[in-house]
Amino acid sequence: MNRISRSLSKGFTLIETLVGVAVFAIVALASYQAYVAVFAISGANQYKILALNLINEEFEIVRNMPYVDIGIVNGIPNGKIPYEQQLVRGGITFTLTATVRNIDLSFDGQAGSSTNDTSPADNKLVEFTVSCASCANFTPITLTSSIAPKNLETASTNGVLAIKVFDANGVVIPNAAIAITNAQVVPNIVINDVTDSSGMLQVVDAPTGTNAYAITVTKSGYSSDRTYPLGGGGNPNPAKPDSTVLLQQVTPISFSIDKVSSLAISSVTDMCVPVSNIDFTLVGSKTIDAAAAVPKYSQALSTNGSGLVTLSNMEWDSYTLAGADSSYDVIGLNPLNPIVLNPGVSQSEMIIVAPKSPNSLLVTVKDSSTQLPLYGASVTLSRAGYSSTQITGQGYLTQTDWSGGAGQSDITDVTKYVADDGNIDTTTVLGDIKLKSILGNYAPSGILESSTFDTGSVSNFNNLFWLPTSQSINVGASSVQFQIATNATNTATTTWNYLGPDGTASTYYTNPGASIWSGHNGDRYLRYRLYLSTSSSTSTPNVSDISFTFTTLCTPPGQVRFSGLSAGTYDLVVGKSGYATTTIPSVTVSSSWLEQQVMLGI
Repeated sequence: MNRISRSLSKGFTLIETLVGVAVFAIVALASYQAYVAVFAISGANQYKILALNLINEEFEIVRNMPYVDIGIVNGIPNGKIPYEQQLVRGGITFTLTATVRNIDLSFDGQAGSSTNDTSPADNKLVEFTVSCASCANFTPITLTSSIAPKNLETASTNGVLAIKVFDANGVVIPNAAIAITNAQVVPNIVINDVTDSSGMLQVVDAPTGTNAYAITVTKSGYSSDRTYPLGGGGNPNPAKPDSTVLLQQVTPISFSIDKVSSLAISSVTDMCVPVSNIDFTLVGSKTIDAAAAVPKYSQALSTNGSGLVTLSNMEWDSYTLAGADSSYDVIGLNPLNPIVLNPGVSQSEMIIVAPKSPNSLLVTVKDSSTQLPLYGASVTLSRAGYSSTQITGQGYLTQTDWSGGAGQSDITDVTKYVADDGNIDTTTVLGDIKLKSILGNYAPSGILESSTFDTGSVSNFNNLFWLPTSQSINVGASSVQFQIATNATNTATTTWNYLGPDGTASTYYTNPGASIWSGHNGDRYLRYRLYLSTSSSTSTPNVSDISFTFTTLCTPPGQVRFSGLSAGTYDLVVGKSGYATTTIPSVTVSSSWLEQQVMLGI
């Protein structure tokens, strides 16, 4: 037997077999994945073809309908097209949504303009959208067509409802869902539509009616806004009543919605021990009645067994929290009332409680100009045979002067800072930070980095404030921006990483009162970096005060509690270095819990 024959007669080794099996498996898997991908693409194309055919069918039906019948059942314009249908094609169930709008064209004038059109319903816009919940990787398909009447216009006996939607900053919101009902006509009018790219929805040729149109505005991930019926239970005189449409007139109405936020409220003792099932009330400042007496949000709430309740889908607003528990008194809040909740944020609130005392007084001390809690204020409560003095916990740190210049690492001198980029002016106007002016032209941008603030212990950081709260329109948008850096230690080798409100270096704090990113919590030392910019060489932004609020562990900021008091009247004296002392005589303590707010001015 020759050498080749002897080699072949030995067969394959185990390693050779395993390698061969592995290669085969890889090839087979790749082939299978390609096979699956081809079928997925084929399936997606099949769904798309069926959907397009379905829309074409509907448009063909519309083209053969009398013009007067082209409209949504019980909608405006009223017609014979259902708003939503479930249709089966090729064994697949599709959802078909229809929208029909009257269009006011400009060729013959427009309603509400200087060339007022008394018959604004010129054409009809018909739009069909097909979606499929059971189809993998299916993107809804929308097609639109415009249809004109055959006959000439006649003067309208109806009006126009012009709805505009914007956010908390006045920016228009497209694709906001508008639900409109009118129960004063038979059949009732029911419209479901969305705003256009300018945040507007015009309902043209709407039947007239006084307070006839109930309107609700929503959008996924946003708060909602609505009108209310006159004489309704709990709100008989609404600030925004159901809308009226008058003959051949435009009725404008606006709504404000924005991204919802979440508010996590925890109940703890002053030693940070969670306390379960604490009852409290939370009331917003927005009202829905003409007398501003009915809050849009008012809830009786309770923390859970872990001393926590998380409220999601909260509207941006200023909220006031009050204790309502039968076993515990509120001895502090962090941050203090009102709780400012901005759009699209996650914010924390701490209720600091203690076992209920027969008579207790909570004193809250704030700066009269900034409304911020004051740390280190002396609070004395006295009457015949009784006197007690307490000091408020740390509430905030601030800087109002930078004229001392750069070169200071720790803020031992409150007029100095670490460094700037050479484009900052801190001396021309004492107490102001501005862009440097050279021969009458301001630098386009500048940066200032603060010295290190020491909060005294491990802290939770709450909000960043600065004054003034707005700038001249000449300097452009976002002309004042901040980033924050914190550390647990403070040495010569400490690295300061400046971050924005989402915890990255690519974002900036642009609104006074913004919540400081929660990732800074647990640190003790803080620096800020200020960025100024202008779009005009003849104008500059300016900053005169910079403050940040925080709490050290669970010490209530700016608050002290006197407990176990005898019923009767007391004198309250509050003072702090640099502020005028305030005396409040005859504070009556006659209930289990009372709060007294004191504003100190310079």
